Amino acid sequence: MDGEELTEQETALYDRQIRVWGVDAQRRLSKAHILVSGMKGTVVEFCKNIVLAGVGSLTLVDSREVTEEALSANFLIPPDENVYSGKTLAELCCDSLKDFNPMVRVSVEKGDISSFGGDFYDRFDVVVISSCSFATKKLINEKCRKVSKRIAFYTVDCRDSCGEIYVDLQNYTYSKKKLDETDECQLQYPSFEEAVTIPWRALPKKVTKLYLAMRVIERFEEAEGRNPGEISIADLPGVLKLKKELCDAQSFNESHVPDALLERLVSDTSEFPPVCAILGGILGQEVIKAISGKGDPLKNFFFFDAIDGKGIIEDISNPNPGS
Repeated sequence: MDGEELTEQETALYDRQIRVWGVDAQRRLSKAHILVSGMKGTVVEFCKNIVLAGVGSLTLVDSREVTEEALSANFLIPPDENVYSGKTLAELCCDSLKDFNPMVRVSVEKGDISSFGGDFYDRFDVVVISSCSFATKKLINEKCRKVSKRIAFYTVDCRDSCGEIYVDLQNYTYSKKKLDETDECQLQYPSFEEAVTIPWRALPKKVTKLYLAMRVIERFEEAEGRNPGEISIADLPGVLKLKKELCDAQSFNESHVPDALLERLVSDTSEFPPVCAILGGILGQEVIKAISGKGDPLKNFFFFDAIDGKGIIEDISNPNPGS
């Protein structure tokens, strides 16, 4: 991302943004290549934000067809069924995103994202995935970590009024302004697998209950062979049973994972558009920070619950790395 300067056309188009975060940040953004998988409501919000900001290129992966649920949260799908009939979600979103900013190269990659090799991921600076299993998240994160360059990796999920963002910037260096000085800061991020398999007893005492509830739902879907979101209120007894088993195995107090919260998460797995907008906006900001190397990034989870309107950052890292 340290190549060409901005063109006159780019400088004119992004003038207001340049005044906010500077020419260097805009230049880095305009040369960055981003991969996105899983075109759900939150990801669509992110794509809109990052395209308007002027990213270099955006590659979309999602071979699913349009469903009624997708129509409720994905504003990039044309309202005319004749237009979207026969097209995948990625193709439809690609067509719409090109209209937001013609200077951004938006394309579609076909295939199963988990089957792509390391050389494929080496083409990108940022990878964002949603709507996939724990095993797929773990696999793609591992592939991103094995390539020769540092890839910023994100997962994002929205279930009704609750949402989660996970960030892995690996060994990340960034600039932070303090008065008239600029300090160089460094953060070491755990992998996705490390962050979600830490013993619950080793977690911060006041860790958000959403972190724990999301892990229970994730484990249940994996154990049942379900795709993310393929769960309903009929599964609540099985989810509560798994919660008890996990808590017993780790000698962890069950009250820290409220039954009422789990019931909310299984009752309605569709996305709540206002929450999508919030999560997509925050994810866009975080990706711009990672690309520009300016500003404090999230480390390493962000949670939002519309019930109380709170956004919570949780640093879930192994207290004894290497042990």
